[in-house]
Amino acid sequence: MHKDANQTRRGFIGAAAALATSIGLTGAAAAHLSRAEVTDASTRTMAVSASLEHLKQINAGVLNVGYTESGPVTGPAVLLLHGWPYDIDSFAEVVPLLTAQGYRVIVPYLRGYGTTRFLSTATFRSGQQSALAVDIIALMDALKIEKAVVGGFDWGARTANIMAALWPQRVSAMVSVSGYLIGNQQAGKMPLSPKAEHEWWYQYYFATERGRIGYENNRREFAKLIWKLASPKWNFDDATFERSAQAFDNPDHVAIVIHNYRWRLGLADGEQAYDGLEAQLAKAPTIGVPTITMESDANGAPHPDPAAYAKKFPGKYEHRHIPGGIGHNLPQEAPNAFAQAILDVAAQV
Repeated sequence: MHKDANQTRRGFIGAAAALATSIGLTGAAAAHLSRAEVTDASTRTMAVSASLEHLKQINAGVLNVGYTESGPVTGPAVLLLHGWPYDIDSFAEVVPLLTAQGYRVIVPYLRGYGTTRFLSTATFRSGQQSALAVDIIALMDALKIEKAVVGGFDWGARTANIMAALWPQRVSAMVSVSGYLIGNQQAGKMPLSPKAEHEWWYQYYFATERGRIGYENNRREFAKLIWKLASPKWNFDDATFERSAQAFDNPDHVAIVIHNYRWRLGLADGEQAYDGLEAQLAKAPTIGVPTITMESDANGAPHPDPAAYAKKFPGKYEHRHIPGGIGHNLPQEAPNAFAQAILDVAAQV
């Protein structure tokens, strides 16, 4: 059953309290949807995204998922998936560009973010890649969405990749920032060049108990540092960061993030329920749905060379390079370019 919290961008505190009352959650993580100021490669815009006014909750799989739904219910569906350490506001300026073209746009909080919660305290707080993809398939089932265009970056791009690889009948087309991101534990155990290892410094920090405690105690400071390193030319203000940072107050956030990175290195076990899916992903399957991959010219986060993954997309495929000092959070930094990619790949279906 859907629960509409009737939250608007007017009155953060009251909105958070209303949501907490309606679904029995603390309000801190629920009150951050607001005005977004975004720099694009071609233009600078400021707009209040009315399409993200209402935050909803729905039971899906092992989660009660917080999400926004915008545009006509009968329109073709688009799912937009955020990464770490970001949240749904990465798509605040993308959504109205898509709904204006008649699309129904769903933007969920991933497990461990915002108002998304586990239905049971007994469920293992897994951050492994297949678990996140299963979450989104379950969300599609709960919303009765048979097929959708899926777009994302960082964790969201990896999730979109896995969905398209394992359930191509549910993904009509895909936009993936930084390309093909499906991994496996065996590959994660292999050493990289010293420069590449240096870029993954936080992965090794999280491998330690000191790192877990440090992240628990300094979530905002840590996330802001990652934002600056990953997008060195993005001049976001404190209000923009704080809106997203409230999503990290989720009680499961640290556990999910730490498990994600430890699992990648083979330092933590995954759930047996996902062993079959991970075995398929370990083979690095190709993705045949129409795809546009994107990379920016100032992405300070570790990312593969586009030439290294082009052959993973044997179907309709295009790669786009986005100039203008755009960093890792491409949808928020270049919303026009990201939205256009969604529209263009959808037209190929």
